[in-house]
Amino acid sequence: MTVVRYERRGPVAVVTMNRPEYRNAQNSAMTYALDEAFYRAAADDGVKVVVLAGEGPHFSAGHDIGTPGRDAHVSFERRAGLWWDHVGKQGAESRFARESEVYLGMCRRWRELPKPMIAMVQGACVAGGLMLAWVCDLIVASDDAFFADPVVRMGVPGVEYFAHPWMMPPRIARELLYTGDRMSARRAYEVGAVNRVVPREELRAQTFALAERIAAMPRLGLALTKKAVNQAEDAQGMHAGMDAVFGLHHLAHAHNAETSADALAGMDPRSMKAAAGAAPGGAEDDGGSGSGSTEAATDGS
Repeated sequence: MTVVRYERRGPVAVVTMNRPEYRNAQNSAMTYALDEAFYRAAADDGVKVVVLAGEGPHFSAGHDIGTPGRDAHVSFERRAGLWWDHVGKQGAESRFARESEVYLGMCRRWRELPKPMIAMVQGACVAGGLMLAWVCDLIVASDDAFFADPVVRMGVPGVEYFAHPWMMPPRIARELLYTGDRMSARRAYEVGAVNRVVPREELRAQTFALAERIAAMPRLGLALTKKAVNQAEDAQGMHAGMDAVFGLHHLAHAHNAETSADALAGMDPRSMKAAAGAAPGGAEDDGGSGSGSTEAATDGS
């Protein structure tokens, strides 16, 4: 079973993450398959808009740290940057090289895809899932969707693609990070983090209707407009800010490796979920109530 599906709906390319049994946990195989799908959509003159979706009940509950398909030890052909292969390297050198490629580097390049991208989000959009939604130009969320970045519980200042202060007001970003709590789709809409909230049963129809409406615009006009908005965000410090936070992210991992069980401060999906359950009101969990191998899928860091 392919971890990413690609299909055409007229002028709309649909890229679907396809690991529903693990809530679309993002291993490297999925990351590189997404990269291939986005290249394909960019090169296809018949594609005007790209929709990014997740198969099953959840969009994505984060990065893979525990499924049978976890492949952080595997080499892939590097495409996002010039850092050397992380495999065979030690400590911070290995982690920095890998995450510069598959997390920060990939997401930055996908943000620059010169065609509008729409994230179609249902269920969990947690940590690494946020990164995928945030590289898209628009987010349409179902009314049961929720958003969270709980990795401060690991002592890490948010995910690698640190777009939080540009996706929502800084005070709201602080609350999201400081608490690790879920943000409902409705709240995300209120603070401007998503464009539309629709009933779950209407999510696909309304997302594709929006995509087709956008696809009626001139391709070059869309590409230049997207570039203009991206340039405005970068002029507001988004690119430089991400570089600074990426360094802090890896300082935290290195500190954890020196002072605790591992670079994740000994946390795993079960302990993250337990910490969330101990918070007032239940707080955020890892994206589902499954058990066994599905529970050991994601952490978002």
